Amino acid sequence: MGTLRGNFRNTATSISELDHILLMCYLALVAIGWLMIYSAGAAYNASPFDLSNSAGKQLLFIVACTVLLFFIQMSDWMFWRVLAFPIYLGTLILLAGTLVFGREVNGANAWYQFGGFSFQPSEIVKFSTCLAIASYLSGTGVSLRDTRTRLVVFALFLLPACIILLQKDTGSALVFFSFLLVLYREGLPGGWYVLVFGSAFMAVLGLMYAPLSVSAAVLLVSAARMMWMHDMTRPWWFVWLALSAFAYWGDDGVKWLGERLWFAEASSDLPAALISPWTAPALLLFFWLFVFFKNYWHKNLIIQRRLQLTALVTFLACGITFLAGYAYTVLPQHQQQRIRLWLNPSEAAADTRGSAYNLLHSKMAISSGGLWGKGLFEGNMTKLKYVPEQSTDFIFCTVGEEHGFVGVVGVIGLFFLMLYRITQLAERQRSNFSRIYAYGVAGVIFIHVVINLGMTMGLFPIIGIPLPFISAGGSSLIGFTLMVGVLLKLDSRRNLA
Repeated sequence: MGTLRGNFRNTATSISELDHILLMCYLALVAIGWLMIYSAGAAYNASPFDLSNSAGKQLLFIVACTVLLFFIQMSDWMFWRVLAFPIYLGTLILLAGTLVFGREVNGANAWYQFGGFSFQPSEIVKFSTCLAIASYLSGTGVSLRDTRTRLVVFALFLLPACIILLQKDTGSALVFFSFLLVLYREGLPGGWYVLVFGSAFMAVLGLMYAPLSVSAAVLLVSAARMMWMHDMTRPWWFVWLALSAFAYWGDDGVKWLGERLWFAEASSDLPAALISPWTAPALLLFFWLFVFFKNYWHKNLIIQRRLQLTALVTFLACGITFLAGYAYTVLPQHQQQRIRLWLNPSEAAADTRGSAYNLLHSKMAISSGGLWGKGLFEGNMTKLKYVPEQSTDFIFCTVGEEHGFVGVVGVIGLFFLMLYRITQLAERQRSNFSRIYAYGVAGVIFIHVVINLGMTMGLFPIIGIPLPFISAGGSSLIGFTLMVGVLLKLDSRRNLA
């Protein structure tokens, strides 16, 4: 009996052992969230305990998360490391089950329905993926310098991301790329990040401009780099300049010459190949191949490998521009509209009652708050529900309208303090598992905050990502409570690792 009591004392964590800064940030954000949900839903005319409104449901989940936080602190800290992979596999099964048994909400088949409540497994999978990656990378003999280790780690976060993409929940899938921040801290080479961010940049260019034009520009830059590195003579630079001019003015130039060399009415009889959009890219490709092979033959192995890498990067960049255009066409119509409006702000300004309605009213609500805001429960746009989904994805609009610039800075400051504190806790852990887990939590919260705030202000496309601890939603609150609760538990036992 005495042994059992001793084990319980060693397992349980008292309030004094918890990190007070992180705990207070968590409690403050949850309290602010409930107050904003109460205001956004105009629920202050009804009882806050009424489960028929968002504030009542959120209060119920807050109570449940308080109990969950208590039980986490009563658990053995080793439980989370030993059972990391079983928890991960169990949540993956739940996630995959939505493809068969799930309910569709806002175009995404990502929810289970239980009476008047819904559950979204993807919010819990973020937590379990933090555990799984931390458990694997902290294992003996595991190093990110090994190809096998990289492949396993990529699979751990890409597998749930792919399942979520099948649910048509693109926003939640993108959050899993936050684990690249963890891998950077653990030593993944910087070249992988150049590849990832470079690919994202090329994809955006491929959506903003014609893929053929972007590919022509890539071939020009790549050819110029090879010519510069290998000191090609001046005549070839003149050829490069001529092809650059043709790529930019080719269509108009051919038509202009046609109207002067032939009768104007006969200009339409010009050979179609001369004015084809493929003409300039084809000529540039032939020129690029000539420059490549001219420098490849009779060179040493080091130069050949550099040229091979240049060729790989060049054709990868060109391929991504075309792939981005194809991926755009297979997205649901509402997601295509959101991306188009993000890339073309002028079009959004003209579409005040169409796809840009959410974005424009979100900006109006935030800006209308001024410096100090209109006051709690006094937001006109909030009361009249001008912004759809205002208690979930667009809860930040309520903060901006009712509490102004001061309130916005306060909320962002709380998130900054929480993230800064998490990184401090991560660096003081003796256990590799605890450190990696802490950075995983920081990465997920950081991406959620940046994307949510960015989409409410038009900096990112609207992809339906909640604001941690503040947006209405029991699944999200439970998922983030698990992340913070386990981190508090691991930190309280950092000297035992």
